Amino acid sequence: MRTNSILYHGSTIIVNEPLANIGRPELDFGQGFYVTNNFEQAEKWAITKASRKRGQKAIINVYQFDVDEFLSQTYNKKEFLYYDKEWLDFITESRKGNAPWNKYDWIEGGIANDSVITTVDAYVDGFITAEQAIDQLVKEELKHQVCIRNQEIIDRFLKFKESIER
Repeated sequence: MRTNSILYHGSTIIVNEPLANIGRPELDFGQGFYVTNNFEQAEKWAITKASRKRGQKAIINVYQFDVDEFLSQTYNKKEFLYYDKEWLDFITESRKGNAPWNKYDWIEGGIANDSVITTVDAYVDGFITAEQAIDQLVKEELKHQVCIRNQEIIDRFLKFKESIER
């Protein structure tokens, strides 16, 4: 039996054919197609994007993802289960433009936004140590994101279901 998961992408456009090779390389997990398993998170991001562009609507794109089939394949996957030193170093290197994500097809873990990014920035700027940053980050709820960097994963396992306008 196959297990399917629902993933969301917040945007101002309908994305029924996602591309893995677009986006800014200095994002948390690098250049790729970002999704989450949290509808409210995708909705919030879509509304934020729409508010920056006059006349644009917030759109939540909904996808079905074949988890079991994906996991049975040998893609290069990286998963961060917690906000920890490994995650902090990865995010820091990404935001500096050093591309630690380059060797991965799929990266999953927490988002560096809101109060999380404040902590990351304080660490990057040398105002707090890695240990102090981790102490602050572990108090935060892990907000889920996936960066799909391999187009084959999108084409084989991610199926567009619908878009929801807000």
